[in-house]
Amino acid sequence: MRPIVLVHGFWVTPRSWENRKAHYEAKGHHVIAPGYPGFEVEVEALNADPAPIVNVTVPQIIEHLEEQIRALPEPPIIIGHSAGGAFTQILLDHGYGAAGVALNSAPTEGVRVVPLSQVKSTFPVLRTPANRHKAVPLTLEQWTYAFTNTFTPEESRALYERYAIPANGGILWGSVLANFQPGHQDTWVDYHNDERAPLLFVSGSEDHIMPPEVQRSNHKHYKSNTVTEIREYQGYAHLLPAQKGWEQIADEVLEWALRHAR
Repeated sequence: MRPIVLVHGFWVTPRSWENRKAHYEAKGHHVIAPGYPGFEVEVEALNADPAPIVNVTVPQIIEHLEEQIRALPEPPIIIGHSAGGAFTQILLDHGYGAAGVALNSAPTEGVRVVPLSQVKSTFPVLRTPANRHKAVPLTLEQWTYAFTNTFTPEESRALYERYAIPANGGILWGSVLANFQPGHQDTWVDYHNDERAPLLFVSGSEDHIMPPEVQRSNHKHYKSNTVTEIREYQGYAHLLPAQKGWEQIADEVLEWALRHAR
């Protein structure tokens, strides 16, 4: 059975994968959900002391993930959510993984589509350049708009209390500025890389922070001869891995990845 690597995004930790990790393990897969460097502690500890969040960088995250992948017995299926989707793209471009799935992915460098709902979702961080040196939390209201807009208020609050942590303002600002600075930035990938493993983009139709327009634009940037596909699931918000019906999506994307795995 192929090993599986689950890569989390911002404002959450590996805990956000707890149900999907158990789901895949029950099918016989060896599954790891590595945290970013310094994120080895629990959600509550990161909320109490967000210093590890402030200090982490994208190159450190990628290096840490690559180290985890190299320790596996064979190339894994890499599944990333949100910023983890962008990191999945970078890992594939670096030659890691047998196949990749990017769920409601953050864009890689060169994707300039910025829907209004994305602006509203990221405004708590991008409202001031001073946040480039801070870990920026979301309020419950902001979390609900950005992550769980299709969930019940009770579900949204429960997930907020269990999963939510601040996000690194510097990385988010860097992703915005990457399209306006010369040279390759932290989220650059080679869209013409024919050696990259197959990649599937998955988009939730109701996602506010990484709407379908972002996924479609990111997908269109790829010009290689390697398999690159996109699917959209109706009625799903950004926190797709935790929304009712996630099991079917989990099974379908894994089946796709295993079928296309190198």
